Amino acid sequence: VKDWGDSAVTNISALGAQQKAQLDTFADQLVALTLSNEQRMVELRETVDVRLRSLQEDNSIKLDQMRQTVDERLTATLEKRLGDSFKQVSERLEAVHQGLGEMKTLADGVGDLKRVLANVKTRGTWGEVQLGMLLEQILTPEQYKENVVCKEGSGERVEYVICLPGHDGNGPVWLPIDAKFPVEDYQRMLEARGRGAANDEEQALRGLESRVKTSARDIQCKYLNPPRTTDFAIMFLPTEGLYAEVLGRPGLADTLQHDHRVVVAGPTTLAALLNSLQMGFRTLAIEKRSSEVWQLLGVVKTQFGDFGGLLEKVQKKLEQASTSIENAARKSRTIERKLRDVQDMPVEDGTPLLLLQDNGPATEEGEDVAAACYEADEVNDLGEGG
Repeated sequence: VKDWGDSAVTNISALGAQQKAQLDTFADQLVALTLSNEQRMVELRETVDVRLRSLQEDNSIKLDQMRQTVDERLTATLEKRLGDSFKQVSERLEAVHQGLGEMKTLADGVGDLKRVLANVKTRGTWGEVQLGMLLEQILTPEQYKENVVCKEGSGERVEYVICLPGHDGNGPVWLPIDAKFPVEDYQRMLEARGRGAANDEEQALRGLESRVKTSARDIQCKYLNPPRTTDFAIMFLPTEGLYAEVLGRPGLADTLQHDHRVVVAGPTTLAALLNSLQMGFRTLAIEKRSSEVWQLLGVVKTQFGDFGGLLEKVQKKLEQASTSIENAARKSRTIERKLRDVQDMPVEDGTPLLLLQDNGPATEEGEDVAAACYEADEVNDLGEGG
Protein backbone atom coordinates (compact mmCIF):
# COMPACT_ATOMS: atom_id res chain seq x y z
CA VAL A 1 0.00 0.00 0.00
CA LYS A 2 2.81 2.35 0.74
CA ASP A 3 4.38 1.66 -2.59
CA TRP A 4 1.11 2.19 -4.29
CA GLY A 5 0.67 5.53 -2.55
CA ASP A 6 4.20 6.62 -3.41
CA SER A 7 3.65 5.60 -6.95
CA ALA A 8 0.41 7.52 -7.04
CA VAL A 9 2.07 10.59 -5.56
CA THR A 10 4.90 10.29 -8.03
CA ASN A 11 2.45 9.97 -10.90
CA ILE A 12 0.42 12.86 -9.67
CA SER A 13 3.55 14.96 -9.28
CA ALA A 14 4.63 14.07 -12.79
CA LEU A 15 1.20 14.77 -14.10
CA GLY A 16 1.13 18.18 -12.34
CA ALA A 17 4.57 19.01 -13.69
CA GLN A 18 3.46 18.01 -17.14
CA GLN A 19 0.28 20.10 -16.83
CA LYS A 20 2.32 23.04 -15.53
CA ALA A 21 4.64 22.74 -18.49
CA GLN A 22 1.67 22.61 -20.81
CA LEU A 23 0.12 25.59 -19.04
CA ASP A 24 3.36 27.53 -19.31
CA THR A 25 3.53 26.67 -22.98
CA PHE A 26 -0.07 27.66 -23.47
CA ALA A 27 0.58 30.91 -21.55
CA ASP A 28 3.56 31.67 -23.72
CA GLN A 29 1.55 30.96 -26.85
CA LEU A 30 -1.27 33.10 -25.52
CA VAL A 31 1.13 35.94 -24.77
CA ALA A 32 2.67 35.57 -28.25
CA LEU A 33 -0.80 35.45 -29.80
CA THR A 34 -1.85 38.49 -27.81
CA LEU A 35 1.23 40.39 -28.91
CA SER A 36 0.64 39.32 -32.50
CA ASN A 37 -2.99 40.40 -32.32
CA GLU A 38 -2.02 43.71 -30.80
CA GLN A 39 0.52 44.25 -33.57
CA ARG A 40 -2.03 43.32 -36.21
CA MET A 41 -4.60 45.59 -34.63
CA VAL A 42 -2.07 48.42 -34.71
CA GLU A 43 -1.29 47.71 -38.32
CA LEU A 44 -5.02 47.42 -39.11
CA ARG A 45 -5.69 50.68 -37.31
CA GLU A 46 -2.93 52.39 -39.23
CA THR A 47 -4.27 50.94 -42.52
CA VAL A 48 -7.80 52.03 -41.67
CA ASP A 49 -6.53 55.46 -40.69
CA VAL A 50 -4.68 55.75 -43.99
CA ARG A 51 -7.72 54.59 -45.92
CA LEU A 52 -10.00 56.93 -44.01
CA ARG A 53 -7.68 59.89 -44.59
CA SER A 54 -7.52 59.00 -48.30
CA LEU A 55 -11.32 58.62 -48.45
CA GLN A 56 -11.79 61.93 -46.65
CA GLU A 57 -9.41 63.62 -49.03
CA ASP A 58 -11.23 62.11 -52.03
CA ASN A 59 -14.60 63.11 -50.57
CA SER A 60 -13.36 66.61 -49.92
CA ILE A 61 -12.09 66.90 -53.50
CA LYS A 62 -15.36 65.53 -54.91
CA LEU A 63 -17.42 67.75 -52.63
CA ASP A 64 -15.40 70.75 -53.80
CA GLN A 65 -15.98 69.74 -57.41
CA MET A 66 -19.71 69.20 -56.78
CA ARG A 67 -19.92 72.52 -54.95
CA GLN A 68 -18.15 74.24 -57.81
CA THR A 69 -20.41 72.59 -60.40
CA VAL A 70 -23.54 73.45 -58.41
CA ASP A 71 -22.33 77.02 -57.95
CA GLU A 72 -21.65 77.35 -61.67
CA ARG A 73 -25.05 75.93 -62.62
CA LEU A 74 -26.86 77.98 -60.01
CA THR A 75 -25.05 81.07 -61.17
CA ALA A 76 -25.88 80.40 -64.84
CA THR A 77 -29.52 79.58 -64.03
CA LEU A 78 -29.83 82.58 -61.77
CA GLU A 79 -28.30 84.86 -64.39
CA LYS A 80 -30.58 83.46 -67.09
CA ARG A 81 -33.68 83.81 -64.97
CA LEU A 82 -32.69 87.26 -63.82
CA GLY A 83 -32.04 88.21 -67.45
CA ASP A 84 -35.46 86.87 -68.52
CA SER A 85 -37.12 88.61 -65.60
CA PHE A 86 -35.42 91.90 -66.39
CA LYS A 87 -36.39 91.46 -70.05
CA GLN A 88 -40.05 90.86 -69.15
CA VAL A 89 -39.98 93.79 -66.76
CA SER A 90 -38.46 95.94 -69.49
CA GLU A 91 -41.13 94.86 -71.97
CA ARG A 92 -43.85 95.51 -69.42
CA LEU A 93 -42.41 98.92 -68.64
CA GLU A 94 -42.25 99.70 -72.35
CA ALA A 95 -45.90 98.61 -72.76
CA VAL A 96 -46.86 100.72 -69.75
CA HIS A 97 -44.98 103.61 -71.29
CA GLN A 98 -46.86 103.18 -74.55
CA GLY A 99 -50.12 102.91 -72.64
CA LEU A 100 -49.32 106.10 -70.80
CA GLY A 101 -48.64 107.75 -74.15
CA GLU A 102 -51.98 106.52 -75.49
CA MET A 103 -53.72 107.67 -72.33
CA LYS A 104 -52.08 111.06 -72.72
CA THR A 105 -53.25 111.21 -76.33
CA LEU A 106 -56.74 110.15 -75.22
CA ALA A 107 -56.69 112.79 -72.50
CA ASP A 108 -55.70 115.38 -75.08
CA GLY A 109 -58.55 114.17 -77.30
CA VAL A 110 -61.00 114.37 -74.40
CA GLY A 111 -59.76 117.88 -73.71
CA ASP A 112 -60.28 118.79 -77.36
CA LEU A 113 -63.75 117.28 -77.26
CA LYS A 114 -64.51 119.20 -74.07
CA ARG A 115 -63.38 122.43 -75.72
CA VAL A 116 -65.48 121.59 -78.76
CA LEU A 117 -68.54 120.85 -76.66
CA ALA A 118 -67.99 124.05 -74.71
CA ASN A 119 -68.74 126.00 -77.89
CA VAL A 120 -72.52 126.23 -78.37
CA LYS A 121 -72.36 126.51 -82.16
CA THR A 122 -69.94 123.62 -82.56
CA ARG A 123 -71.96 121.52 -80.13
CA GLY A 124 -75.11 122.16 -82.12
CA THR A 125 -73.32 121.25 -85.35
CA TRP A 126 -72.17 117.98 -83.78
CA GLY A 127 -75.74 117.09 -82.77
CA GLU A 128 -76.97 118.00 -86.25
CA VAL A 129 -74.30 115.81 -87.88
CA GLN A 130 -75.27 112.86 -85.67
CA LEU A 131 -78.93 113.38 -86.56
CA GLY A 132 -78.05 113.50 -90.26
CA MET A 133 -76.07 110.27 -89.99
CA LEU A 134 -79.04 108.47 -88.42
CA LEU A 135 -81.40 109.70 -91.14
CA GLU A 136 -78.93 108.76 -93.87
CA GLN A 137 -78.46 105.24 -92.51
CA ILE A 138 -82.17 104.40 -92.16
CA LEU A 139 -84.14 106.50 -94.69
CA THR A 140 -83.70 107.08 -98.41
CA PRO A 141 -82.77 110.57 -99.72
CA GLU A 142 -86.33 111.08 -101.00
CA GLN A 143 -87.84 110.49 -97.57
CA TYR A 144 -86.26 113.45 -95.74
CA LYS A 145 -85.01 116.99 -96.43
CA GLU A 146 -82.44 119.28 -94.83
CA ASN A 147 -82.74 122.97 -93.79
CA VAL A 148 -86.42 123.42 -94.66
CA VAL A 149 -88.53 126.56 -94.10
CA CYS A 150 -91.74 125.30 -92.51
CA LYS A 151 -93.55 128.66 -92.34
CA GLU A 152 -93.88 130.83 -95.42
CA GLY A 153 -92.24 134.22 -95.02
CA SER A 154 -90.14 133.04 -92.08
CA GLY A 155 -86.37 132.79 -92.16
CA GLU A 156 -86.28 130.00 -89.60
CA ARG A 157 -85.09 126.70 -91.04
CA VAL A 158 -85.49 123.41 -89.26
CA GLU A 159 -82.49 121.09 -89.46
CA TYR A 160 -84.36 118.10 -90.93
CA VAL A 161 -87.89 117.09 -91.89
CA ILE A 162 -89.29 113.67 -92.74
CA CYS A 163 -91.57 113.66 -95.80
CA LEU A 164 -94.74 111.79 -94.82
CA PRO A 165 -97.37 110.97 -97.49
CA GLY A 166 -100.24 113.48 -97.59
CA HIS A 167 -103.95 113.02 -98.22
CA ASP A 168 -105.70 113.34 -101.62
CA GLY A 169 -102.42 113.92 -103.47
CA ASN A 170 -101.75 117.34 -101.88
CA GLY A 171 -98.04 116.66 -101.49
CA PRO A 172 -96.04 115.39 -98.52
CA VAL A 173 -96.52 116.42 -94.91
CA TRP A 174 -93.32 117.37 -93.08
CA LEU A 175 -92.34 116.03 -89.67
CA PRO A 176 -89.80 118.52 -88.16
CA ILE A 177 -86.77 117.16 -86.26
CA ASP A 178 -84.38 119.52 -84.44
CA ALA A 179 -81.22 118.57 -82.47
CA LYS A 180 -80.61 120.18 -79.07
CA PHE A 181 -77.62 119.67 -76.77
CA PRO A 182 -77.94 121.59 -73.43
CA VAL A 183 -74.74 120.14 -72.02
CA GLU A 184 -73.81 122.83 -69.44
CA ASP A 185 -76.57 121.96 -66.95
CA TYR A 186 -76.01 118.26 -67.63
CA GLN A 187 -72.30 118.55 -66.80
CA ARG A 188 -73.04 120.55 -63.65
CA MET A 189 -75.49 117.83 -62.62
CA LEU A 190 -72.88 115.10 -63.17
CA GLU A 191 -70.23 117.01 -61.21
CA ALA A 192 -72.64 117.59 -58.32
CA ARG A 193 -73.66 113.94 -58.35
CA GLY A 194 -70.01 112.91 -58.25
CA ARG A 195 -69.40 115.12 -55.21
CA GLY A 196 -72.56 113.86 -53.53
CA ALA A 197 -74.04 117.38 -53.34
CA ALA A 198 -77.77 116.72 -53.58
CA ASN A 199 -78.78 120.40 -53.53
CA ASP A 200 -76.43 121.33 -56.37
CA GLU A 201 -77.58 118.29 -58.34
CA GLU A 202 -81.24 119.24 -57.98
CA GLN A 203 -80.48 122.82 -58.97
CA ALA A 204 -78.64 121.65 -62.09
CA LEU A 205 -81.53 119.34 -63.01
CA ARG A 206 -83.97 122.24 -62.68
CA GLY A 207 -81.78 124.32 -64.98
CA LEU A 208 -81.69 121.40 -67.46
CA GLU A 209 -85.48 121.09 -67.30
CA SER A 210 -85.93 124.82 -67.92
CA ARG A 211 -83.50 124.72 -70.87
CA VAL A 212 -85.36 121.77 -72.44
CA LYS A 213 -88.74 123.50 -72.05
CA THR A 214 -87.34 126.65 -73.69
CA SER A 215 -86.01 124.61 -76.62
CA ALA A 216 -89.38 122.86 -77.02
CA ARG A 217 -91.18 126.22 -77.04
CA ASP A 218 -88.83 127.49 -79.77
CA ILE A 219 -89.44 124.38 -81.89
CA GLN A 220 -93.20 124.81 -81.54
CA CYS A 221 -93.14 128.49 -82.49
CA LYS A 222 -90.66 128.21 -85.37
CA TYR A 223 -91.40 124.94 -87.11
CA LEU A 224 -94.94 123.68 -86.43
CA ASN A 225 -97.28 124.78 -89.23
CA PRO A 226 -100.19 122.31 -89.81
CA PRO A 227 -101.35 121.11 -92.33
CA ARG A 228 -98.07 121.75 -94.12
CA THR A 229 -96.31 120.05 -91.19
CA THR A 230 -97.45 117.56 -88.62
CA ASP A 231 -99.00 118.88 -85.40
CA PHE A 232 -95.97 117.67 -83.42
CA ALA A 233 -92.18 117.79 -83.76
CA ILE A 234 -89.22 115.75 -82.47
CA MET A 235 -86.43 117.11 -80.26
CA PHE A 236 -83.30 115.01 -80.75
CA LEU A 237 -80.89 114.72 -77.78
CA PRO A 238 -77.52 113.37 -79.07
CA THR A 239 -76.53 111.34 -75.96
CA GLU A 240 -78.36 108.55 -74.17
CA GLY A 241 -77.35 109.90 -70.75
CA LEU A 242 -78.88 113.32 -71.43
CA TYR A 243 -82.02 111.68 -72.85
CA ALA A 244 -82.31 109.47 -69.74
CA GLU A 245 -82.03 112.44 -67.39
CA VAL A 246 -84.68 114.42 -69.31
CA LEU A 247 -86.97 111.40 -69.43
CA GLY A 248 -86.39 110.78 -65.71
CA ARG A 249 -87.68 114.19 -64.64
CA PRO A 250 -91.24 113.67 -63.31
CA GLY A 251 -93.85 114.99 -65.75
CA LEU A 252 -91.36 116.69 -68.10
CA ALA A 253 -91.99 114.45 -71.12
CA ASP A 254 -95.78 114.74 -70.72
CA THR A 255 -95.51 118.53 -70.40
CA LEU A 256 -93.47 118.78 -73.59
CA GLN A 257 -95.98 116.63 -75.50
CA HIS A 258 -99.19 118.29 -74.28
CA ASP A 259 -98.10 121.91 -73.95
CA HIS A 260 -95.56 122.25 -76.76
CA ARG A 261 -96.38 119.27 -79.05
CA VAL A 262 -92.74 118.12 -78.90
CA VAL A 263 -91.55 114.53 -78.46
CA VAL A 264 -88.09 113.94 -76.94
CA ALA A 265 -85.95 111.21 -78.53
CA GLY A 266 -82.43 109.89 -77.94
CA PRO A 267 -80.26 108.11 -80.53
CA THR A 268 -81.75 104.67 -79.84
CA THR A 269 -85.34 105.93 -79.63
CA LEU A 270 -85.01 107.97 -82.82
CA ALA A 271 -83.49 105.00 -84.66
CA ALA A 272 -86.47 102.84 -83.61
CA LEU A 273 -88.90 105.57 -84.71
CA LEU A 274 -87.17 105.94 -88.08
CA ASN A 275 -87.25 102.16 -88.62
CA SER A 276 -91.00 102.19 -87.90
CA LEU A 277 -91.52 105.01 -90.41
CA GLN A 278 -89.43 103.13 -92.95
CA MET A 279 -91.67 100.07 -92.55
CA GLY A 280 -94.70 102.34 -93.09
CA PHE A 281 -93.15 103.77 -96.26
CA ARG A 282 -92.54 100.26 -97.55
CA THR A 283 -96.12 99.25 -96.76
CA LEU A 284 -97.47 102.25 -98.70
CA ALA A 285 -95.17 101.46 -101.61
CA ILE A 286 -96.39 97.86 -101.62
CA GLU A 287 -100.03 99.01 -101.59
CA LYS A 288 -99.36 101.40 -104.46
CA ARG A 289 -97.58 98.74 -106.44
CA SER A 290 -100.38 96.24 -105.73
CA SER A 291 -103.00 98.61 -107.24
CA GLU A 292 -100.83 99.07 -110.30
CA VAL A 293 -100.45 95.30 -110.56
CA TRP A 294 -104.24 94.85 -110.40
CA GLN A 295 -104.70 97.38 -113.20
CA LEU A 296 -102.06 95.64 -115.27
CA LEU A 297 -103.74 92.30 -114.65
CA GLY A 298 -107.08 93.78 -115.87
CA VAL A 299 -105.45 94.93 -119.10
CA VAL A 300 -103.80 91.55 -119.52
CA LYS A 301 -107.14 89.83 -118.95
CA THR A 302 -108.78 91.91 -121.72
CA GLN A 303 -105.93 91.30 -124.13
CA PHE A 304 -105.94 87.61 -123.28
CA GLY A 305 -109.66 87.44 -124.22
CA ASP A 306 -108.86 89.05 -127.59
CA PHE A 307 -105.99 86.64 -128.00
CA GLY A 308 -108.37 83.70 -127.37
CA GLY A 309 -110.65 84.90 -130.20
CA LEU A 310 -107.66 85.27 -132.47
CA LEU A 311 -106.57 81.74 -131.63
CA GLU A 312 -110.01 80.44 -132.58
CA LYS A 313 -109.76 82.18 -135.95
CA VAL A 314 -106.29 80.79 -136.50
CA GLN A 315 -107.55 77.32 -135.58
CA LYS A 316 -110.34 77.59 -138.17
CA LYS A 317 -107.91 78.76 -140.84
CA LEU A 318 -105.52 75.95 -139.98
CA GLU A 319 -108.35 73.43 -140.22
CA GLN A 320 -109.35 74.84 -143.65
CA ALA A 321 -105.74 74.82 -144.81
CA SER A 322 -105.32 71.24 -143.55
CA THR A 323 -108.46 70.17 -145.44
CA SER A 324 -107.23 71.91 -148.62
CA ILE A 325 -103.81 70.30 -148.29
CA GLU A 326 -105.40 66.86 -147.85
CA ASN A 327 -107.55 67.45 -150.98
CA ALA A 328 -104.53 68.63 -152.93
CA ALA A 329 -102.54 65.58 -151.80
CA ARG A 330 -105.39 63.27 -152.79
CA LYS A 331 -105.71 64.87 -156.21
CA SER A 332 -101.93 64.79 -156.60
CA ARG A 333 -101.99 61.05 -156.02
CA THR A 334 -104.79 60.76 -158.61
CA ILE A 335 -102.72 62.69 -161.15
CA GLU A 336 -99.69 60.54 -160.38
CA ARG A 337 -101.72 57.39 -161.05
CA LYS A 338 -102.91 58.82 -164.37
CA LEU A 339 -99.36 59.80 -165.38
CA ARG A 340 -97.71 56.49 -164.58
CA ASP A 341 -98.11 55.20 -168.15
CA VAL A 342 -96.96 58.44 -169.78
CA GLN A 343 -93.46 58.31 -171.16
CA ASP A 344 -90.91 60.73 -169.75
CA MET A 345 -89.88 63.57 -172.07
CA PRO A 346 -86.69 65.71 -171.91
CA VAL A 347 -87.07 69.12 -170.30
CA GLU A 348 -86.10 71.05 -173.45
CA ASP A 349 -88.78 69.34 -175.51
CA GLY A 350 -91.50 69.75 -172.90
CA THR A 351 -90.99 73.45 -172.08
CA PRO A 352 -93.16 74.81 -174.98
CA LEU A 353 -95.96 72.50 -174.01
CA LEU A 354 -95.84 73.73 -170.37
CA LEU A 355 -95.97 77.31 -171.55
CA LEU A 356 -98.98 76.55 -173.70
CA GLN A 357 -100.70 74.86 -170.73
CA ASP A 358 -100.05 77.87 -168.49
CA ASN A 359 -101.74 80.16 -171.01
CA GLY A 360 -104.66 77.78 -171.39
CA PRO A 361 -107.78 77.50 -169.28
CA ALA A 362 -107.36 76.42 -165.65
CA THR A 363 -108.41 72.92 -164.69
CA GLU A 364 -110.34 71.94 -161.60
CA GLU A 365 -107.27 70.41 -159.99
CA GLY A 366 -105.24 73.58 -160.58
CA GLU A 367 -107.93 75.75 -159.03
CA ASP A 368 -108.05 73.59 -155.93
CA VAL A 369 -104.26 73.68 -155.52
CA ALA A 370 -104.18 77.47 -155.99
CA ALA A 371 -106.95 77.91 -153.43
CA ALA A 372 -105.08 75.75 -150.93
CA CYS A 373 -101.88 77.77 -151.43
CA TYR A 374 -103.81 81.04 -151.00
CA GLU A 375 -105.39 79.86 -147.75
CA ALA A 376 -101.98 78.70 -146.46
CA ASP A 377 -100.56 82.18 -147.21
CA GLU A 378 -103.40 83.80 -145.28
CA VAL A 379 -102.71 81.56 -142.28
CA ASN A 380 -99.01 82.46 -142.37
CA ASP A 381 -99.84 86.17 -142.51
CA LEU A 382 -102.21 85.83 -139.57
CA GLY A 383 -99.61 83.98 -137.52
CA GLU A 384 -96.98 86.65 -138.19
CA GLY A 385 -99.42 89.43 -137.24
CA GLY A 386 -100.26 87.72 -133.92
